Amino acid sequence: MEEQLSLLELVLNASFTVQAVMLILLAASVTSWYMIAQRVLYYRQSLGDMHGFEEQFWSGIDLAELYREGNQRVAEGDIILGMESIFRAGFKEFSRLAKQSDMDAEAVVEGARRAMRVATLREEERLEKNLPFLASVGSTSPYIGLFGTVWGIMHSFRGLANATQATLATVAPGISEALVATAMGLFAAIPAVMAYNRFAARVDMFENRYETFVDEFSSILYRQAYALRGRTREH
Repeated sequence: MEEQLSLLELVLNASFTVQAVMLILLAASVTSWYMIAQRVLYYRQSLGDMHGFEEQFWSGIDLAELYREGNQRVAEGDIILGMESIFRAGFKEFSRLAKQSDMDAEAVVEGARRAMRVATLREEERLEKNLPFLASVGSTSPYIGLFGTVWGIMHSFRGLANATQATLATVAPGISEALVATAMGLFAAIPAVMAYNRFAARVDMFENRYETFVDEFSSILYRQAYALRGRTREH
C-alpha cells in the first residue's frame, strides 16, 4: 500500500510537463487496449464466419442457392463480410455479365475477378483497421516517455542548483518522478507492439485465404462460363 501511495505522490508532485506526458501515455495505453480487445473479437468472429462459409461453399450446394440465401439474410438486416462478401461480389458480377451474349467466357470471368479483387481490398481495409494506431503507439510511446524523463531530470537539477547542499535525497524525488514517465512509455508501447505483430500475422493469414478462394472460385466460374457459352452456341 505504501508503494502505491508513493507512486501516486510521485505522479501528483511531478512538474506540469511531466504530468502532461503521463496523461498522454495513459490515454494512448487505454485506447490501445480498447482497440486490442476490439480486434481480438473481430478476428475471432471473422475466422468463425470464414470457416462456416467455406464448409457451406464446398458442401456441393448450388452457388445460385447460396447467393439467394445471402440475399435473404441481407434483407433481414444481416451484414455480410469476409469471404462470403467476396463470393457475393464475384457471383453477382458473373451473373450480370453472363447474360450479355456478346461477351466471351474469358471476359465474363475476368469481370468477376475484378469485382472480387475490389471486395477483397475492402475486406483488407476492415482487417487492418486500428493497426496503424497500434503501430504508432508502439513506436512513439518510448520516446514520449523519454522526453518526460529528460524534462523531469532537467527540472530536478535546476532545483539542485538553488539548493544549499546537494544530496541524493534532494534529487531523488525529481529523478524518480521522471523515470515514471519512461516506465509508462514502455507500459504503453510493449502491449501495442506485441498486439500489432500478432494482428499483422493474422491479417496476412486472412489475405492469403481470400486470395486462394478467389483463384479457386475463378476456376469454378471458368467452367461454368465455358459451359454456358457452349450451350448458347448450340442454340
